[in-house]
Amino acid sequence: MLDDTKTAELDAFLAANPDVDLIELLIPDMCGMLRGKRLTRDSFAKLFCGDVRAPGSVYLLDATGQSVPTIPYGIADGDPDYFCHPVPGTLAPVPWAERPIGQVLAGLAGDDGEPLFYNPRAILSNVVAKLADLGLSPTVAIELEFYLLDQDPGPDGHPRIAYSRESGYRQNATQVLGMEEMYDFELFLNEVDEACKAQGIPAEAASKENAPGQYEINLHYVADALTACDHSVLLKRAIKGVARRNGLLASFLAKPFQEPAGSGTHLHVSLYDKDGRNAFAGPMDEALGIPAGPALRHAIGGLVAAMPESMAIFAPNANSYRRLRPGAYAPVTPSWGVNNRSAGLRIPPSDEAALRIEHRNAGADANPYLVAAAVLAGIHHGLTNKIDPPPHSIGEQDPDGLPELPLNWWSSLNRFRDGKILPAYLGEEYHGLYEACRRFECDEYHARIQPLDFDWYLRTV
Repeated sequence: MLDDTKTAELDAFLAANPDVDLIELLIPDMCGMLRGKRLTRDSFAKLFCGDVRAPGSVYLLDATGQSVPTIPYGIADGDPDYFCHPVPGTLAPVPWAERPIGQVLAGLAGDDGEPLFYNPRAILSNVVAKLADLGLSPTVAIELEFYLLDQDPGPDGHPRIAYSRESGYRQNATQVLGMEEMYDFELFLNEVDEACKAQGIPAEAASKENAPGQYEINLHYVADALTACDHSVLLKRAIKGVARRNGLLASFLAKPFQEPAGSGTHLHVSLYDKDGRNAFAGPMDEALGIPAGPALRHAIGGLVAAMPESMAIFAPNANSYRRLRPGAYAPVTPSWGVNNRSAGLRIPPSDEAALRIEHRNAGADANPYLVAAAVLAGIHHGLTNKIDPPPHSIGEQDPDGLPELPLNWWSSLNRFRDGKILPAYLGEEYHGLYEACRRFECDEYHARIQPLDFDWYLRTV
């Protein structure tokens, strides 16, 4: 007999969407990619009653989808199945699909009902619990940058900025915040807006970003870090799906082009106490020009301290590091400043209630759950150890003595491996798994012969 309490959300969804005969089960993996399966209507109730299974290794695949042979999961342990549990509130229609289908986020759990320890959503939940022990709750909003490209590469085999059917034109100038450029892809942007409304994704603003073909969509803040990250992965999926429907390719690659700007994930976070007061607020700080309390400074101090070992999460693959260069609004130091977009940690101008930290280091290719976990870990570390921050930056002028960030994949993984802060938050075992999985992919990537090998060395060495 079916448990009506478990299928209530499904029943309401099917009553509103009676033509749906497929549901896509979506599981965010270590790389932030959505994996899963399609279920036919006769399996819908089984899913919501916890009777559908999937292999736990889905969380630990590399970016190409292959199992990692250097870890004791997947190939080594026989790749066992675990129970799929839908994330409440994420069942929604898929407006860009060819036929009426639904989608739902899910997590894998063992026989005891506990989430697998290498579920990124569970990792974030554990960090949020540490803040709850301090009587604090994070409010989070995420901004995503992306490029609109042609589906087919150019004559040189490289990606190219999308051709606009509306204007009959390919953008070739930066035109940051340009309003005319919003009309170049008006149909796409309108459909993304409608898809977000249909799926309950709180997208509140779209803008032209800092390069031809580059756009940004901002999510409204929510008082639940896990939900904020759910919105982020679902927004990315909606953008990609609507782009495909319009004959476009939406790419969240951190650096698809040599010169134009890279794409980032910007995470805004405030902390509130049990009485709803912003824990970052305090008396007016005349030097900063904002009402900053000790908690804000300690949070920044912890974020600065944790940033070098966190870069392997913020920049998870080889291309990620091509975005990180001076003068590109992509932070290369753990600097902080008020209303300063050159800093990795920006304090936007606001009143006491909305005082927050904007974390700008992560690329658009990063896993939002792990990014949020690393950011909240840094904040918790700073608060509990009362870490004072370095002097703030003004423009691109950073103070002396800032910790050095690793700016290539190999050195970043080494700093992560040797980290002293994150293991206590991610869990020692997951910390080791993450390093092993990402290092496997790093080694595989660098073992491949690249076209540049021929261009630079074939005839010259």
